[in-house]
Amino acid sequence: MSEAADKGVPSEAVAGPDAANMAASSSSEPKIPEGYTTLKEGKAIILKKGNEVFYNEAQVTNRDLSIAALHVYLSRREKELESGAIKKKAGPKGGKGNGRPRLLEGLAATGLRSIRYALEVPELGRIDANDMDANAVASIRRNVEFNGPEVAAKIQVLHSDARLTMLQTPKGYDVVDLDPYGTPAGLLDSAIQAVSDGGLLMVTATDMANLCGNNPTACWANYGIYPVHRPYCHEMALRIVLACLETHAARYKRHIVPLLSLSVDFYVRIFVRVYTAPNEVKESPSRLAYLWQSSGCDSFWLQPVGQKRQHNGQGKFMPGSGPAVEPRCPDTGSGYIMGGPIWSAPIHDVDFIQELLTEIEAGGTQKYAQAVKIRGYLLSASQELPDAPLYYNLHDINKTVRCTAPKADQFRSAIVHAGYRVSGSHACPLALKTDAPPSVVWDIVRCWVKRQGASALAVRDPESYSAKLLAKEPTIEANFMVVAQAMVRKKDDKTPRFVHNPAYWGPKARHGRPDQTRPQEQQRQQGGGDAAGGNGAGGKGAGRGNKGRGRGGHGGGSGDGGASAVPKGEEAPLMEMAEAEAVVVKETEHEQPAENGGQKRPAGENVDEPDAKQQKAE
Repeated sequence: MSEAADKGVPSEAVAGPDAANMAASSSSEPKIPEGYTTLKEGKAIILKKGNEVFYNEAQVTNRDLSIAALHVYLSRREKELESGAIKKKAGPKGGKGNGRPRLLEGLAATGLRSIRYALEVPELGRIDANDMDANAVASIRRNVEFNGPEVAAKIQVLHSDARLTMLQTPKGYDVVDLDPYGTPAGLLDSAIQAVSDGGLLMVTATDMANLCGNNPTACWANYGIYPVHRPYCHEMALRIVLACLETHAARYKRHIVPLLSLSVDFYVRIFVRVYTAPNEVKESPSRLAYLWQSSGCDSFWLQPVGQKRQHNGQGKFMPGSGPAVEPRCPDTGSGYIMGGPIWSAPIHDVDFIQELLTEIEAGGTQKYAQAVKIRGYLLSASQELPDAPLYYNLHDINKTVRCTAPKADQFRSAIVHAGYRVSGSHACPLALKTDAPPSVVWDIVRCWVKRQGASALAVRDPESYSAKLLAKEPTIEANFMVVAQAMVRKKDDKTPRFVHNPAYWGPKARHGRPDQTRPQEQQRQQGGGDAAGGNGAGGKGAGRGNKGRGRGGHGGGSGDGGASAVPKGEEAPLMEMAEAEAVVVKETEHEQPAENGGQKRPAGENVDEPDAKQQKAE
């Protein structure tokens, strides 16, 4: 295996005897067609010729995670079948499957994912690799044959519109995997119908510019949900897709149960189970909420669409009560931005995550090239507060008041001392998820500013939002002594939570288009470009810039074509929230960070509407 493959990056080799030797799954070695090269990922090898069919090596994390999730889900499914919790359905006609789990990959492209499933997930019976592009279908057939008779016996290649395939097979698939180029919105309705009762639906969405609120009307058109362009936008993207899935499911007397929802690099990846249960559908409105975001500060509130109350010992479903906010923001006097409705229920199943961690650790980097990165995501997700939707960003909070920030551990500890819970988030190193109301968060900020002395309050426009926030006296005495409950991880835990990406790790051009390297990427690969994520706490890059979905430090965040100052394949932990040093934000430089979706807002500008000059998220 090449050096790149050892570091978790799929390698592309020139066609030749060495490549052919790796591909042998039968007694005779397959012959590499003239003009093709081979590419190995996991146990699969595919033939590649230019950019005729879409392939993105950045999605190896997605594929590794999906394989691990399949192992855990299918293990659960087997136990449920034995206990009678779910019923076993008959296998499809045609001989393949024999009643074992059936999987559909709706947009298979090269067939790499399906081939990996066939080789690495033996619990699966039949795999339908579908694509409507003729070149893609030819590529799938070529790659399936190249990987030997074992793969060919499992994979059925389909040339069809994925929506039509799913509609023609209602509740026919135990697993449906959708990984489209862009939005999956047009596929969700048919996917919900195609999944068997208790089946697994895996969805990827790469249209983060829409989901993060840079193109809100496009998000509304695709998902029927209005996004809000704020620092928590990556978690909101997850909750938008989940809410869309839930509303589609409700139309067919079904509902979803999220197992894992992750914001990774330039996309979101969601794993949900789909059940048929008319009574559960009645609770659907109580799992959704509208969002009220102050236009003058970081405060936000959720207003449930519906609620369930106990009446005479029975549940009674009622409309949500409101309003959830005062006529004006209580801290700045500004107006609000309204978004939603988003999914407000838990986005993870902690038990599922623990089983995933066990699977990833057992497989290691030999089985899962991106095991280190995936483990960091899973550990962070497992520690999130399940009932505290969205989050604050410590960096943004202190930019709002234009003051030196405390260490993340100190701020989280102050929340714990005040009697509330707090955690981090897998989506952002500086995230603060808490059940504390905004008034408590700002009281802690006010106490911190007072500790900085008179200089922290100097030269402020009395009409600015920061001045209005700090003009109030805190109603609590904040205690910044660090406590164990506020630590994101124990001191002896050396597992990196946020890992650097290799160079050029990001979205690729559609198949058939030239994949040209951008000058900005070349600069960032050489260590330039502080806008790509180097504007984080302590100046060490914990923040994520406009071009960088990445978690890279020292000016090298990666995203949108994905460049980083880190050498290709190198994995290095990003500074954790607990290690975030204070950063002084000058008054003249005050603005919201372009956090993949974070819009700029000049200091002291009293506007009730979001800035029209929004930057692209991805």
